[in-house]
Amino acid sequence: MKKQALSKRTVVLSGVALSTIGVTSYLLKDEKRKDKMNYGIQRIKNKAKILLSRKEPVMEKAGHPDPYDIEDNSMVAEGSMYSVNYFNEKSKSK
Repeated sequence: MKKQALSKRTVVLSGVALSTIGVTSYLLKDEKRKDKMNYGIQRIKNKAKILLSRKEPVMEKAGHPDPYDIEDNSMVAEGSMYSVNYFNEKSKSK
């Protein structure tokens, strides 16, 4: 039987993996660091969800408009008046 030599790539990847595991274990020993890391991971997950589903935030806002969002409310008011103004102009021209 011939002994298979490990490729250089395998040795490098193993070293990187072991180093990553070691650093992560060291960092997670402290409770504050662990909480900070969990918070950071949650923020990244939430941002990813928003980026991957861009329609959800708009749909939530459409169903529940904020009464203190002045720009949005005035835009809605202008949009709702468009059809009324159009109808009035058509009625006057007849």
